[in-house]
Amino acid sequence: MQKVTDHVYIESESSVCNAGIVATDDGVAVIDTPMVPSSAKKLAHAITRFGAVRYVINTEPHMDHIAGNCYFGGTIVAHDGVRARILAAKEEEMTGMLQRMAPDNLPLDKEFRFRPPEITFSEKLTLHLGQFTLRLIHMPGHTPHSLAVYIPEEKIVFTSDNVNLQMPFFGDASPDLWLKTLERYNNLDVEMVVPGHGSVCDKGCFPKMSLILESWIDAVDKSIKKGLDMEQTLEELAKSEIASRMPEEGPEIDLFRLNVEKLYGFLKR
Repeated sequence: MQKVTDHVYIESESSVCNAGIVATDDGVAVIDTPMVPSSAKKLAHAITRFGAVRYVINTEPHMDHIAGNCYFGGTIVAHDGVRARILAAKEEEMTGMLQRMAPDNLPLDKEFRFRPPEITFSEKLTLHLGQFTLRLIHMPGHTPHSLAVYIPEEKIVFTSDNVNLQMPFFGDASPDLWLKTLERYNNLDVEMVVPGHGSVCDKGCFPKMSLILESWIDAVDKSIKKGLDMEQTLEELAKSEIASRMPEEGPEIDLFRLNVEKLYGFLKR
């Protein structure tokens, strides 16, 4: 675990996304859970030194943020839409992702289940735990149900994948709302930002993320204005600066086509 402040830690080495730990005088709040079962169990055991888990907060409905819920105690909290998505999740989805990313964790153990949140909200919810305030704010963009976890006493915010300087994923996104949400983040009094993936950063990551999104949107929009169809757009963008920033291997490669398809459909409406 990486210590961010005296009371806030993140775990990313064994997690697909950044899992957060807020250690208070009255127990622990966990922000997102590792997807890989062995990693989730390892983290659940490691944080017992801070006390009992009181809350697990899911910042979005994607598998890499929610699949480890069943290995943690406490009450799960998320946006209304996250509960619906988890209730509809299929074990085959989980198995398929583990087959690509962590096949040693198959078959799934008997403990595994998709555990939905017990508490949900639509726009804002405040949790008081020990000496800290956890302000949960609906921040649609990367998904319709994404939320921020803002801890004013620590001047830190967890953004989920609304900030991911490594590789944005548009598959479940509303690009216009995403850009507006990044502007809203600037209103928060924060010094540290924990993105969904990647290193802890400062508020400078918000305009950087906006530029990344705009570069994708502009590239697809230019292809559409040239009269290119979907396949031609994919071919053109494969030669662009966007593609040059893609890793040569790993699951992100599969996201390239999904991103282009999503943006093409969004901009053509």
